[in-house]
Amino acid sequence: MKTFEELGVCESIRKAIDELGFVHPMPVQEAVIPYLLANENDVIALAQTGTGKTAAFGIPLLERIDTSRRETQALVLSPTRELCLQIADDLRDFAKYMDGVHVEAVYGGAAIEPQMRALKKGVEIIVATPGRLVDLMHRGYARLEQVTNIVLDEADEMLNMGFSDSINEIFESLSDDHHTLMFSATMSKEVERVAKKYLKDYKEIVVGSRNEGAESVNHIYYMVNAKDKYLALKRIVDFYPRIFAIIFCRTKVETQEVADKLIKDGYNAESLHGDLSQQQRDLTMQKFRNHLTQLLVATDVAARGLDVDDLTHVINFGLPDDIESYTHRSGRTGRAGKKGTSISIVHSREKFKIRNIEKIIGKEFVKAEIPSAEEICKKQLYKVMDQIVKTDVDDEEIAPFMQDINRYFEYIDKEELIKKIVSLEFGKFLAYYAEAPEIEAVVPDRKEKKPQSDKQKLQNKAQKGYRRLFINLGKRDGFYPGELMQTLNRFVGGRQEVGHIDLLDSISYFEVPEKDAKKVMIQLTGIRHKGKTVRCNDADEGGKAPEGKKSSKQRRPKKDNWRELMNKSPRDLKGSEPDFSEEGWAMRKPRKKKK
Repeated sequence: MKTFEELGVCESIRKAIDELGFVHPMPVQEAVIPYLLANENDVIALAQTGTGKTAAFGIPLLERIDTSRRETQALVLSPTRELCLQIADDLRDFAKYMDGVHVEAVYGGAAIEPQMRALKKGVEIIVATPGRLVDLMHRGYARLEQVTNIVLDEADEMLNMGFSDSINEIFESLSDDHHTLMFSATMSKEVERVAKKYLKDYKEIVVGSRNEGAESVNHIYYMVNAKDKYLALKRIVDFYPRIFAIIFCRTKVETQEVADKLIKDGYNAESLHGDLSQQQRDLTMQKFRNHLTQLLVATDVAARGLDVDDLTHVINFGLPDDIESYTHRSGRTGRAGKKGTSISIVHSREKFKIRNIEKIIGKEFVKAEIPSAEEICKKQLYKVMDQIVKTDVDDEEIAPFMQDINRYFEYIDKEELIKKIVSLEFGKFLAYYAEAPEIEAVVPDRKEKKPQSDKQKLQNKAQKGYRRLFINLGKRDGFYPGELMQTLNRFVGGRQEVGHIDLLDSISYFEVPEKDAKKVMIQLTGIRHKGKTVRCNDADEGGKAPEGKKSSKQRRPKKDNWRELMNKSPRDLKGSEPDFSEEGWAMRKPRKKKK
């Protein structure tokens, strides 16, 4: 095993990282650091979260800084403010004994004036979220003409979050002779596209296998009925008495609901999502890092940048729609050479997702049975006994009270005293599980359903009492169920009930109760989503082939009502025509007869 000195790291940085406890370089550091120190071409490094990526790019970045120049020479882009702050703190720690290196974090959700003042004084390294950096560029405070090195950390997640336009603008402001370092957990099509567009003669460094899950993580799933998910979560948490975990939920509403239920039931839990203020989020994350909180219930975006080395479990309260998100979730645990466990609580209809993830990460999930009440009580009992046996006793401190203690317990024998102590700590589990509601076994399908093709999704029908709606947003727009729920909550108001959802690349279908369908269509039509005007139609009456593409099954309006239709606007014709986009409408205008 090599040392940092053998990798070529300078003495001042070695002194700083030695104080931080860096004894031997991790695999990604051993692969990336010497290459970057010896070469100046572009690099793509694929490595899981928690493998030491910040030091892998941060140390060479610091070594390339010319401290005689008080201008921005290096730029690090990250998807979230939490990760942005963490990278900046790490770089400052690495540069502790380097004179003349100033690192500044700029990110949204905080006052912009202090960031403007810091950049005006001059900084050698900027660590930024794309949106805030573009804002500072427009104001003239972030000048990137002298940047020679740019790092995209967690590039796949930045692209998933819709930062493509901001990243394009940032790259356009750089000089032609800059070098690009791209770090990502997965090599998605979007990452490959950005690499081909902006990287020149790049080298790909892979630590492990492309798109694999962390090798130190075990993958387990429990299959339950939808109504029993929370009961299953409680049993799983109780079955692991020393659990220290992040529980991932799909939406902000679900996150808060699960956290509130856990807190009400006596668990040490807190929520983390986008509706919290930055101050609340910082406080929550700090408490979790310091182990003052045992269970953190979070959305995917909120938990980005939360690096905790000794996380024992990640619990998926339902699987995400894209495999990259699962990779990031499971990568939160199993860090720094330790073992971790990724647990998924899934419905029978999500079983195909398990199979898809297995194919990509190259590891099998273990199907487990929900722990019984007896198994849980045994685990909790052993925990209590272990705590009692391992409790340190300070004889000097307790000596003044021993006479009163002995007198108080004089007539209670040893066995009875032990029973009382154990019952005091263990009683709540016995009381709960004595009358705990049963979790019904999932009735297996006769034949496991395969994931539907896009053609099959187009042909689906709404369930009884629901209306199937079409919306011109899909996976390419970053429009997944969580985003749909947030959009409905924001523009329709209240907690909108939603049935089955079918996601395609550029469009989506979703079901709402019949009584709500008209309201949902009115409220969503015309809003803007990431620069795109939204259309929401009744799918069964004419939203089947969007974006102006004619389907072989579409019929042209009858001749006898064509003039009447032409006198109406696209908005007036909802439910009469399959496509109401301007492009689709133009395709249906009759050609003028030649004179």
